[in-house]
Amino acid sequence: MPGVYEKMGVRFLYPENWTLDEEEAQHGTISVTIYSPRGAFWSLVVHPTSTDPKALANAALKTLQAEYPDSEAEPVSEQIGGRSISGYDLNFFYLDFTNTAAIRGFRTASASCLVLCQAEDREFVELAPVFRAITTSLLAEC
Repeated sequence: MPGVYEKMGVRFLYPENWTLDEEEAQHGTISVTIYSPRGAFWSLVVHPTSTDPKALANAALKTLQAEYPDSEAEPVSEQIGGRSISGYDLNFFYLDFTNTAAIRGFRTASASCLVLCQAEDREFVELAPVFRAITTSLLAEC
């Protein structure tokens, strides 16, 4: 049975063995992160609909590039849950491991959202379908 997050106008499903961490972010945004048992994570930040999703993705990319100056990023557009979403895939080194982060920004009827998924590369390959399923469940509710 999957876990269900349903608060403040946000609903999504996630693996029941993942750890949920939610906090109210500054400036009225909602932030929710779920962690896999091995440390990978899927994170959602919800902003007002007036916020440009591309600007959210660009800001997240700049933040990660500042933290990991040797990172490599590539723009990505994809269909998830019948919607077009865009952002970046970022590869970087951390603690002698190569890591991947997927940054996606999109707008729903009630919010602008930023999703960030991150894991060590081998785990990312395994979890990519799980990250996609979580995002799909979020979009299905919007």
